[in-house]
Amino acid sequence: MLPGNLHTELRAAFPPDRFYTDPVDCYAYAYDNSRKIFPPDAVLFPLTAEEVKLAVVLCNRYGVPLIPRGRGTGTAGGSLPELGGIALSLERMANIISVDPANRVIVAEPGVLNQVVQDAAKPYGFFWPPDPSSAMFSSIGGNIATGAGGPHAVKYGTTRDHVLGLKAITGAGDYITTGCYTTKGVVGYDLTRLLIGSEGTLAVITEATLKLTALPGAIAGITAHFRDLASCTAAIVKIMALPQLPSALEFLDAGSLNLIRSHYPNMLPAATLAMLMIEVDGSRNDIADAVSAILAACQSDGLIHADQVENTASLWQARKALSPLLREIAPKKINEDVVVPVDTLPQFLDGLTHLSRHYQLHNVNFGHAGNGNIHVNLLINPDDADEVARAERCLDEIFDLVIKLHGTLSGEHGIGSEKRAFVTKEIDRVTLDLMRNIKQLFDPNNILNPGKLFPKPE
Repeated sequence: MLPGNLHTELRAAFPPDRFYTDPVDCYAYAYDNSRKIFPPDAVLFPLTAEEVKLAVVLCNRYGVPLIPRGRGTGTAGGSLPELGGIALSLERMANIISVDPANRVIVAEPGVLNQVVQDAAKPYGFFWPPDPSSAMFSSIGGNIATGAGGPHAVKYGTTRDHVLGLKAITGAGDYITTGCYTTKGVVGYDLTRLLIGSEGTLAVITEATLKLTALPGAIAGITAHFRDLASCTAAIVKIMALPQLPSALEFLDAGSLNLIRSHYPNMLPAATLAMLMIEVDGSRNDIADAVSAILAACQSDGLIHADQVENTASLWQARKALSPLLREIAPKKINEDVVVPVDTLPQFLDGLTHLSRHYQLHNVNFGHAGNGNIHVNLLINPDDADEVARAERCLDEIFDLVIKLHGTLSGEHGIGSEKRAFVTKEIDRVTLDLMRNIKQLFDPNNILNPGKLFPKPE
């Protein structure tokens, strides 16, 4: 429950439709796509940077947690109000401030949806490259907070590569402006990249200057079907060694394919045990050369067939069907988005197979193979305590394997609350202490999304 004086001050500053305290109204802000539930004591809907600052100042005054939130599509529990407090929903700060095609820039508030940015840029011949699977529903602020990626990150990079500057309110209640309006700029420390991926623990983003990219002249798609995993992973390594990068390179293992077949029996050949979905873009001449080179790279004894597809939109039908199907058959699943160097993918996926067999777990793997970013899904029954325990031990060994292969524990989902216990596998104590000191500098009273990202100090 909020302190009485805080409640009174917020009620005076925000109308009832932008300040929820009824538990029924607040419940929609108690969870994200991690499916865990932590109800906030209240929900605020600011419309301006000044209102964000007021919320931060008041929460500092009364020592109340403030949890910035986009549209709740994250999977790592990053926007969960674990300690109660106020959920600061930025969904109503949804204005595109300007579209500047001459400088390839869009300036937008944090609540603008990713798809709305794409729609605004397209008439001018541009797009914003970050394209998470939740693009239709996720907000720019959420994309920035988690450092979102997507299938096209293999060629174009992630959110961190496409934000020129930010305006934000720190946890201390100060206005800050980071970065610049131009694509070149080296004045001061790069605070923009520091805030990207910080999951609302340092500052609340109130405005973002986004760097646009020209739409490609042409796009082509390829599907490649393999009899075995080894042939598929070998093809991935060969494709990524080619001079022209694919714009997307997605991988589906046997578990993923069987899941799709169970709902769409005629979509895939029965003999396919691993599959690649590949997209290339550029000029028509470049595409013809790239398609030929990729088809050649797929050739092996394990290849069933590899073909160019006419309709690239249909290329993603199977891939986009996966996550909803997984939720349908396994409402409780452990979903991790680890990354390993591309040339270690054969070793990593082979290790996953051995670990899932050893711990007797159903395992479905798919993801952005061109980055080495694999979505590992352990399907478990939450009512089976033994299976849950086995899954936890298996996950611990999976993370050990990732680090052994010089990988990282998250490529695009973030750490939130789901992975914080494992962060010390990747970050040493001295570096972790430095990060905690940065948090202290930005947010001296630890009100912004407290407890996220880092494990408790020993």
